[in-house]
Amino acid sequence: MDAFYASEEQRGNPDLRGEPVVVGGSAERGVVAAASYEARKFGVRSVMASITAKRQCPDLIFVKPRFEVYKAISRQIREIFAEHTPIIEPLSLDEAYLDVTENLQGIPLARDIASRIRETIKAETDLNASAGISYNKFLAKLASDHRKPNGQFVISPEMGPAFVERLPVGKFRGIGPATSAKMNALGIFTGLDMRNQTLEFMNANFGKSGAYYYWISRGVDERPVRANRIRKSVGAENTFSADLIEFETMAAELEPLVDKVWRHCKSTGTRGRTVTLKVKFADFEIITRSRSVYSIANRSDLAQLATSLLKDNMPLPKAVRLLGVSLSSLQGGDDARPPQLDFGILNRLGHPLSIPL
Repeated sequence: MDAFYASEEQRGNPDLRGEPVVVGGSAERGVVAAASYEARKFGVRSVMASITAKRQCPDLIFVKPRFEVYKAISRQIREIFAEHTPIIEPLSLDEAYLDVTENLQGIPLARDIASRIRETIKAETDLNASAGISYNKFLAKLASDHRKPNGQFVISPEMGPAFVERLPVGKFRGIGPATSAKMNALGIFTGLDMRNQTLEFMNANFGKSGAYYYWISRGVDERPVRANRIRKSVGAENTFSADLIEFETMAAELEPLVDKVWRHCKSTGTRGRTVTLKVKFADFEIITRSRSVYSIANRSDLAQLATSLLKDNMPLPKAVRLLGVSLSSLQGGDDARPPQLDFGILNRLGHPLSIPL
């Protein structure tokens, strides 16, 4: 989906159409959750601090997020997907992969399935979706970004290796700024540079991710579309209006975070083994501390472990801007449906053909 949250706010409010809109908090500590394409022209993007976004676009309009609305529309879009294939792997509310090797409508070409789905989404929600069509998930995602907004692009098996070799490493999904900088320092700037490295070199420098980078630089990605993708963790965090210093204050702020995480566990029947405390300091440095047990059976256990992790690291060296609590190594329950929907379609007719819309 193109600028999903912001587009929905513009759709529901004619006064916002054509305006630079951001979904998120406008306060000094606020963060941009989504930016309209009008805002993106000024360099505003998601996860940017609101104060920075306002500096780059003084006329920016902030709208509070309405996640229940976004979830409802996401479910509606998922139903459209399901008319074409049951093999749907949601990645977020606005992005998913679809495997259309055997599509339910009998449409022979994946590009035509993508067009049909995008047309239906537009007709039923008045929102735009973009699609990438290719023979694996990595290339499908790259293709989905190629013709945004409101477009689609096909990377065929013949095009795949050449398409990847021209790509800057920072554009590879899964390669963030830190890894990109490390690759640049090693003389790796493009997909071709990466492809020229040996598997041993990539493993030595990038650990368990080395093999993944080695193969995607060759256009190879064997990951299937998993219709029942199991969520690995659940978490909650909060950015404070003023920096925190005292243990008692921080311990109190952990309580609503623990409540949110445990509500998810109760609603899905899941339990976890590892609690992680996230601390972001006033200078934006982040540390995490984790502890694993046999099983966390109740909210009290979760709260006790989170508070213990905080206490064990007191006194902290700097004032705290944000705290987060997460639970991982999840087991049990029917938690196969993570936040839902760009979308990817895989068509395994000789080669998989994959679509992020």
